[in-house]
Amino acid sequence: MITSTRAHLRTLRAAARATALLTLLLGIAYPLAITGLGQLALPVRADGSLLADADGEIVGSALIGQSFADADGDPLPRYFQGRPSAAGDGYDAAASSGSNLGPENPELVAEISRRRAEIAAFESVPASRVPADALTASSSGLDPHISPAYAQLQVPRVAAARGMDAEEVRRLVAAHTQSPDLGYLGSSRVDVLGLNIALDDAEE
Repeated sequence: MITSTRAHLRTLRAAARATALLTLLLGIAYPLAITGLGQLALPVRADGSLLADADGEIVGSALIGQSFADADGDPLPRYFQGRPSAAGDGYDAAASSGSNLGPENPELVAEISRRRAEIAAFESVPASRVPADALTASSSGLDPHISPAYAQLQVPRVAAARGMDAEEVRRLVAAHTQSPDLGYLGSSRVDVLGLNIALDDAEE
């Protein structure tokens, strides 16, 4: 009985030492080391890829999309619009998700038809010209990018709303178009928030 108790105590002491050591290594030392490495190597990304306006005020993150709408939820004509979002009430980083509806789900089909008609009217183009990424939400609901095709579709409307030359707006779109990662992963994409910030800066 005494031998068994001593064995249990030795096991408990070993477990306590292992817990304390692993807590120090994995709970304190490792996070501090990774945080320090991130700040040294990629400080902007480590801090959340935050974007600021011309006044230096943080207006969002390059990693998370946001809506550009008025208080009633209507899209603002002077801004480029992003993809639809199924995350919470829209671009809610605390509720990241897609709709999880299958491609033949009647609810999704009806929603896509509604979006197509609304965007075609908003952009004054035939419904057939509305690209797929303007109609469907990403799986995260937080995608900050749109396709170059969707950006080009919006150029005339944004230029007219701001009283800018369409070619100037197209140059800004080109400047905020990112190539596929490593030249072949994914597809070209336009950073919506960065583009809208550049538009505001161009007017000042």
